[in-house]
Amino acid sequence: MNDAALPPPHLQPRRSLFLTVVPPIILPVFLSAGDGTVVATALPAIAASFGEVELLSWVVVANLIAGTVAAPAYGRLADLFGRKPMMIVALLVFMAASVVCALSPNFWWLLAGRVLQGLGGGGLMTLAQALIGELVPPRERGSYQGYLSANIVAGTTIGPVAGGFVTQVWGWHSVFLCYLPLGLIAILLVLRLPPTAKRTGRASFDVSGMLLLTGFIVPLLVAVTQLQRLSVDMLPRLVLLLAIAAVVLAALVRQQRRAASPLLPLPLLREPSFWRADLMGACSGASLVAMITFLPIYFQVVTGASPAETGMLLIPLTGAVSFGAVVTGWLISRTGRTAIFPTFGLMVTGLSLIGLALWGPSLSRTALSWVLAIGGLCQGTSMITAQITAQAVGGARHWGPRRRPCSSPARWDPRSAPRRRGRCCSACCR
Repeated sequence: MNDAALPPPHLQPRRSLFLTVVPPIILPVFLSAGDGTVVATALPAIAASFGEVELLSWVVVANLIAGTVAAPAYGRLADLFGRKPMMIVALLVFMAASVVCALSPNFWWLLAGRVLQGLGGGGLMTLAQALIGELVPPRERGSYQGYLSANIVAGTTIGPVAGGFVTQVWGWHSVFLCYLPLGLIAILLVLRLPPTAKRTGRASFDVSGMLLLTGFIVPLLVAVTQLQRLSVDMLPRLVLLLAIAAVVLAALVRQQRRAASPLLPLPLLREPSFWRADLMGACSGASLVAMITFLPIYFQVVTGASPAETGMLLIPLTGAVSFGAVVTGWLISRTGRTAIFPTFGLMVTGLSLIGLALWGPSLSRTALSWVLAIGGLCQGTSMITAQITAQAVGGARHWGPRRRPCSSPARWDPRSAPRRRGRCCSACCR
C-alpha cells in the first residue's frame, strides 16, 4: 500500500498509528539520547591518545553548542521542507560526522567532527518530538511521550556499557563507527513515515536570527568554560566574552521582534509556565551533563576503574534518570499535576549532590554510584515535566503547519488536560 492510500494519521486505528509513528523515531531518539553517555566513557581513552587533557571538556561542550544552535534551525526548516526529509538530513549529517570523528588524526579533527555531529544530532530529538506533535492527536500524545521516555531509558542506560565495552575491546575510534549501521537502519525506518506537512506559499528562513543566536551561545559557553581556570589574568577575557554575549543577545531580541518568520517564538517567554519550565530543564540538564562528563574521568583516574567498569557504574545514574522520567509521565497523565513532582524531586537531588560533595571521597565506587542513582531518580522528574509544560503552553499554533486544521470552536485545549477533559468534535483531535 502506498502513502497516498493511507488514511490521515489522526484517523488511523490506535495500533496502526503506533506502528506508523513509533518505529521510525525509535533509533533517532536512541542515538540522540545515547551519544553523550557513549562518548563520555571514551573520554579518558581519547585523552590518553591525543593528550590535551585541559581541552577534553570541549569534546562535550562543542557538541552541545552545535546541537543547541541547530535545534531551533531544524524546527524552522522542518516547517519549510517537512519533518520527514529534515530527519533524514539530520541522520546523514550525524553519520558523516561519525566518520570524521572515527578517522580523526588529532584532537582538533575530533573536535571538528563533534561540532558536525552536534549539528546533526541537534535535530534528532527535536524532530522526533515535532513528528509526534504532527502525527499523533492531542489526547494520545501523553502515551507517545512515554514511549519516547522509555526509549531514552534504553539509550542512556545502554550507552555507558556499550561505550565502555567498545572502547576497551576495539578502541575509542570504534565508538563512532558503531553509529553508522544504526544510522542507516534509522533512515530506512524514517522512509516508512507518511509524507509530513510543509508550509505552502512564500516562506523564509531566519538567517540573521540563526547567526545572532550562534553569536550569543558561543561566547557565553566559552565564558562558562573559563570559570574552571578563573584567575586575575583571565578576568578581562571573561568580562569581554560576557559583554559580547549580552550585546548580541540584545540584538537577537530586537531582530526576532521584527522578523517576519522568527527563529524563536519570543511571545511564549511572556508565559510564566513556559520560561520557568525552560529554566528548570536547563539547570537540570546542565547538572546531568556535568556529571556524565566528569564521573567517567573520576572513576578511571581516581578510583582506577576500567572503561567497561565505568560504564557499569554509570548505569544506576542514567537508568534512574530515565526511569524517573517515565514514572513522572505516567503520574502526570493519571493525576493531572505537574509542578509537584520536580518541586520535591529536585530538592532530593540537590541534597544528594551536597552530600556527595562532602562525603563522596570516603564512599566506595559502588556506594557512590547508587547515591547518584537516588538523586538521578528524582532528577528525572524535571525534564519530562518541562517538555509537557512547553507543549501544553505553546499549543498547536507553534507546531508549524498542520495536516488538517481544527475548525471546531470547541477545540481541545492541552493546557486544561487532564484536570479538565476538553472535547473536540473535529477529526483532527480524535
